[in-house]
Amino acid sequence: MTIDANTVDEYISKLPEERKTAVNKLRETVKINLPAGFQERISYKMIGYVVPHEVYPDGYHCDPKLPLPFINIASQKNFVALYHSGIYANPDLHDWFVTEYPKHVKTKLDMGKSCVRFKKVETIPYDLIAELCQKMTPEDWITLYEKNVKR
Repeated sequence: MTIDANTVDEYISKLPEERKTAVNKLRETVKINLPAGFQERISYKMIGYVVPHEVYPDGYHCDPKLPLPFINIASQKNFVALYHSGIYANPDLHDWFVTEYPKHVKTKLDMGKSCVRFKKVETIPYDLIAELCQKMTPEDWITLYEKNVKR
C-alpha cells in the first residue's frame, strides 16, 4: 500500500480511519524519544526519520542525494510497520528488542531484518518503541552504518 504524500501530515490524512490514531501515536512516540539530530520527513513514501545531509554529507550509499535513513513508519496493506535500521545493523540491539518484546505484548513478534509488523494496531508496544528510539544517536547510527552497512 503506497501513499503518495509530500508531507507527514498529508501522509497521515490519507490513511484509513482505523490506522490514523495508531500511526499518529507511533509518530509522536518516535519524535519525542529520538535523540536530537534526526529529521522527520517523507522518505521512501513513508514517514521517515533520517540523518540530514547537514549532519552526514555523504548521504545514503545507494543514492547519496538522499539523507541517511534510520527509522520509517508505514501503513502497509495488512499491517502497520516500523522499520528500524539499527535493529538490522546491531545484533545486540536486535537481541535486546526480541527479548523485551514479549514483556510488552502477548502476541508473537512478527519481524523481518529491520521491519516490525503490527497486524493489530492495539498491540503496538509504544513504551518499548520509545525505549528503542532512545538507544541510538545520529552519531551512533553513522558509526554503525559506516562499519556494518556502507560498502
